[in-house]
Amino acid sequence: MAIPSLQDGIDKAGSPIGLLWQPNAEPWTPEVVEREYVGWRQEQAAWHEGVALLNLSHHMYDLWIEGPDATRVLAEYGANNFEKFAIGQAKQYVPVTRDGKIVTDGILLRRAENKYLLSGVPAAQHWVQYHAEKGGYDVGFETDTSSAFRPGGGDPRLFRYQIQGPLALELIEKVFGGPLPETKFFHSTPVTLDGRNFEALRHGMAGQAGYEFIGPWEHAAYVHEAFLKAGEPLGLVQVGALAYTTPSVESGWIPSPVPGIYADPELAEYRAWLPLFGIEGKRPLNGSYFSEDIADYYVSPYELGYGKLIHFGHDFHGRDALLKAKDEPRRTKVTLVFDADDVRRVVGGGEDPGFVLTYARHRVETSAGLVGATMQTASIDPVGTVLAQTLIDSAHAESGTEVTVVWGEHPGPGTDPEADLGFPRIRATVQASPFDRHARTEYRRG
Repeated sequence: MAIPSLQDGIDKAGSPIGLLWQPNAEPWTPEVVEREYVGWRQEQAAWHEGVALLNLSHHMYDLWIEGPDATRVLAEYGANNFEKFAIGQAKQYVPVTRDGKIVTDGILLRRAENKYLLSGVPAAQHWVQYHAEKGGYDVGFETDTSSAFRPGGGDPRLFRYQIQGPLALELIEKVFGGPLPETKFFHSTPVTLDGRNFEALRHGMAGQAGYEFIGPWEHAAYVHEAFLKAGEPLGLVQVGALAYTTPSVESGWIPSPVPGIYADPELAEYRAWLPLFGIEGKRPLNGSYFSEDIADYYVSPYELGYGKLIHFGHDFHGRDALLKAKDEPRRTKVTLVFDADDVRRVVGGGEDPGFVLTYARHRVETSAGLVGATMQTASIDPVGTVLAQTLIDSAHAESGTEVTVVWGEHPGPGTDPEADLGFPRIRATVQASPFDRHARTEYRRG
């Protein structure tokens, strides 16, 4: 029996929205790691006030790309600058459709002259592999899925541990017997721990100092234990799946935007190549903002804050559309700070509404009507604080602007998108994105 494709699923559902719309969809959280170790609030506090260990080994997809045409295919289907891309450097990879809409991003690490590792949500990986195969590029691929989907179970190929927080560098010096070599942001350096070789990627989350350590799984347990033992006197806290999902609302990264691939007739062959039971067919849409047109959910890399990553010095798929969009009006990425009293009234839970997490697209309104939609909403300590990464019309993006968020689940096809369904409103105030000042002003310095 043939494996159903994404296009098969769209045809059966009647439309992309018919396939993807799932009211009250459960929010994604990382697999394998504990949901909480000491409590999500204490785990959030650790990367702000002390030192935290985050295990990224299980939920990310990895695609190794190697061959004489590796750089060429990545450059022709990504908007990044490949003329300035050092071995050991990582970049937020930005592939776009011919209409200039993002497919989704990923972390692209250059391992050698003709070898790369693309990690993260697999939509970008699918895009590159499909076009490489279709175009006959001289390049090979190896894939390691997340632990939830790895065939036959088994261990990941790589471990990934992040050490983050004000005490991160002190802990790292204790583990390695001294400071690591000076490393630029999003560059890696080789490290050795008791004869075990791996890499340290200079990286931060929510604006905090730290590194991401990446290496062969055979060293995972030893490296993990070394950090735990050395970190105990410093109050090291392991971060669970709940808290792990929340730094993005402070650091300004919007996870897993809707790929701009669902309706373009020229991408019908691509949709027939993609499996239905993959990220493109199974990442749900929900919330109070509803449209029958899937294109209303597409986003531009400019809206995501990736304008500085776009390099027009080379020809790439979608270049003309991005050039045209460069000076066009568009939405702005902001942080909404929800009114704490309204959160308690609408979400419930008394004085403490508990852990709030949703990737729902909730309507954002002013007296002028619809002005934007939330992309991710999450609780941030202290009690009652809820933030939402949001795309909003630029005219309403100034810090201090007051808006309301419609909190509810539109039933989807068959109901008027503009119907008043009696959903409660939560007052919110526009603030900058990234919300964290350090992430906003100093994240990439050095």
